[in-house]
Amino acid sequence: MKELELLHVAVKAADDKKAEDIVALNMQGISTIADYFIICHGNSDKQVQAIAREMKEKAHEHGFDVKRIEGLEEAQWVLVDMGDVVAHIFHRDDRDYYNLERLWGDAPREDIEVALR
Repeated sequence: MKELELLHVAVKAADDKKAEDIVALNMQGISTIADYFIICHGNSDKQVQAIAREMKEKAHEHGFDVKRIEGLEEAQWVLVDMGDVVAHIFHRDDRDYYNLERLWGDAPREDIEVALR
């Protein structure tokens, strides 16, 4: 279950940079893009960028590849593609606007409390 380990590493990295309202969705059987989506937000451009960079750094430290990061310069919606896990890091206002949790409302939420301990 390497993808669960990666999910926990990424969630912990987001939490370390004070990401807010972290949600992990189990996308298995719903999306062919990834097994898990992480959705969270920061309150400033710099915080959004710091969350994305921390995810990348921690993924590499644990031996996982980061395929690409998109939107880092604009810092409104940053996508961190780690293969089986894709993180969507929003600026607070943009998260409300796109409301991905509603879009993928049929995806079960993953318990991330283990990663946050």
